[in-house]
Amino acid sequence: MWSGRSRALLRVWELWPAGVPGRRLLSCNAASQARSNSPGCWNCGVPGAPGLGDGFFCPQCRALQPPDRARDYFSLMDCNRSFRVDTTKLQRRYQELQRLVHPDFFSQRSQTEKDFSEKHSTLVNDAYKTLLAPLSRGLYLVS
Repeated sequence: MWSGRSRALLRVWELWPAGVPGRRLLSCNAASQARSNSPGCWNCGVPGAPGLGDGFFCPQCRALQPPDRARDYFSLMDCNRSFRVDTTKLQRRYQELQRLVHPDFFSQRSQTEKDFSEKHSTLVNDAYKTLLAPLSRGLYLVS
């Protein structure tokens, strides 16, 4: 029914931050709550939203969530926690994540989502650079 390319596009589309009708705008109070570590989505209030789904977007309203700074680089880049890393797979994952969270894709979004996008993108860049180079990867494993 679906070709491989169609399935891949559908999979990306499901992860892509789509605008949702009826999504409420942020008030000043909501924006300040967004920066705190609340247990739910900062935009729609769904409890436990940041831990659900893909971890980047709320499964209910598809708003970009704050990055999890405690998440290690290996799990973020979907690699085994080992010195040996498939650099081709690492590069594909890096490109996939940047297509999801790069700030250029959030220029028409709220300031909160723009800020989260910058933080996510920086985290992905740091993870990629660290895991790509054997020396920095080894030092990261030891730390």
